[in-house]
Amino acid sequence: MANTVLKVTSQEINKMKEAYQAYLQPSSPPGSIFTAKPAGCTVTAYKSGKVLFQGRTAEIEAGKWGSPTPAASPKPAKAKPPHAFAPPENVSSLSLIGSDEVGTGDYFGPITVVASYVPAAQLELLRELGVKDSKFLNDKQIVSIAKDLLHAIPYSLLVLPNRKYNELQAKGMSQGKMKALLHNKALLNMLEKTKDFPVDGILIDQFCEPGVYYNYLSREGNTVKDKVFFATKGESLHLSVAASSILARYAFIKEMDKISAKTGIEIPKGAGSKVDLKAAEMIRKYGADYLTDIAKIHFANTKKALNLANGKRS
Repeated sequence: MANTVLKVTSQEINKMKEAYQAYLQPSSPPGSIFTAKPAGCTVTAYKSGKVLFQGRTAEIEAGKWGSPTPAASPKPAKAKPPHAFAPPENVSSLSLIGSDEVGTGDYFGPITVVASYVPAAQLELLRELGVKDSKFLNDKQIVSIAKDLLHAIPYSLLVLPNRKYNELQAKGMSQGKMKALLHNKALLNMLEKTKDFPVDGILIDQFCEPGVYYNYLSREGNTVKDKVFFATKGESLHLSVAASSILARYAFIKEMDKISAKTGIEIPKGAGSKVDLKAAEMIRKYGADYLTDIAKIHFANTKKALNLANGKRS
């Protein structure tokens, strides 16, 4: 599908809207001013001043309003592929399912994993919604963008409760294997949801070597293997991973808010000294066993918090 973008003024957008009056659609994407569908093309104008033309007559239609330029895509890294599962150079422009997780390094709160599908035709929409690496977004921005994403793209969210996490860890399961199982399940869910859509591949935000990942899944009856790519910093390569990261972090924020509301204690993210103090406060208030439902108790924070709760130096 042809995909062309123009940058125009608000006055020009008003002229376009008037010209496409007969083709205006009753609904348009979040962040847009209008969507119109003249013959062979879909025209979407955004508040930022960008106008996206999609379809077989996109370049011709865009040419009526100015010099068309292809929609910009992030340049792929030119580093030598580290393994056979490295994504192709044109990965940023493909229709992909991407997956990512949040909460693995946080003492409080669960691990959340999300897989989402972003077709090439919606890449510009996600950019308009502000989708990018969630590490560069604060919680307020995450919540705002996630609320739009929930209605814009298909996704699968999995939450591993802390009590279940602690049970699995006590039985000898590593956090890496837990993440592999969660990613695989989320990807299976997405393949089912997108069976009638074009999917060029799957991009997993790499948290271990591909061989180790598949070793974790060796006893699973149904493992996603076809057209699977692995890359560190996957959110910078394709917006499906960035969107998944945002949705996973949004779910994690909501879970952390539930813990704060339930305990009456505002708890911090991460696993630093502030976490030790809050965990000690919870131990004094509810007892050490209470942590099993809200924290990853094998973290060193537990011992430090117990020492603090008992008046000892950690």
